[in-house]
Amino acid sequence: MFPFYWFAYRGKLVKEAMEFKSRIATMTPEEYAHFYESIDTISRNRESDLNARCLKAVLDALPGGQVRILDAGCGNGFLLRAIGERNPKAVLCGLDLKAPRKPIPGEFARGSMDAIPFSDKAFDVVICTHTLEHCLHLERAVQELTRVGRSELIIVVPKQRPYYYTVDEHVQFFFYREQLTTAVGLPRHECTALGGDWFYRGQL
Repeated sequence: MFPFYWFAYRGKLVKEAMEFKSRIATMTPEEYAHFYESIDTISRNRESDLNARCLKAVLDALPGGQVRILDAGCGNGFLLRAIGERNPKAVLCGLDLKAPRKPIPGEFARGSMDAIPFSDKAFDVVICTHTLEHCLHLERAVQELTRVGRSELIIVVPKQRPYYYTVDEHVQFFFYREQLTTAVGLPRHECTALGGDWFYRGQL
C-alpha cells in the first residue's frame, strides 16, 4: 500500500496517513486540525468530491430567496459557488478546518464539526457533503449539525465498505442505508443511493 499512499499524499506525511485510523482515537483536537491543515493530497485538491447526480439533488432540494445556508465541511467552496450561481439571494456560509484556497461566496468560519461556532437554529438549511466520514465523534457532529439548523439537513456520504487502508482519511463508513439514517436519527427523511454516494435529506 505504501506506493499508493506515496502517490496520493505527494510523498508527504505518508507514514502518518497510513497510521491515521490507529492514531485518530488519541489525537487532540489540535493535532487533528494540524494533520488536515498539513496534508496536500490529490483528493484534497480536487474541485469537489460530489458526483453530478448528488450535486443536482442538493441544488434541486434548496429553496429560493434569501435562505440562510451553511455548508459544513465546505472544502474549497465548490458547492457554495454552485449554490450562489443558482440562487444569488442566498445567504451563504462555509465551515472547515482549513481555509479555502480561493475566496468563496459569503462568509467563511474556521472550525470543527464537533463544535460548530454558530448559535442554535442559525441557518435555514445545513448541508454536509463528504465530511461525516472524516469525523471520529459522529454522534457529536450530527448533534451540532442539527443544532444549528432550523428546517432541513442535507448530507452526502460515500457508500463505502470499511477498510483500514483507504487514501482518504475516512473513519466512518456507510455501506448500508441504515448506518446513515440511524446515525442521524431524524424521523422525517429520505435517503437515496446516487452514483456511489448516499444522498440524505431530513426535516429538522
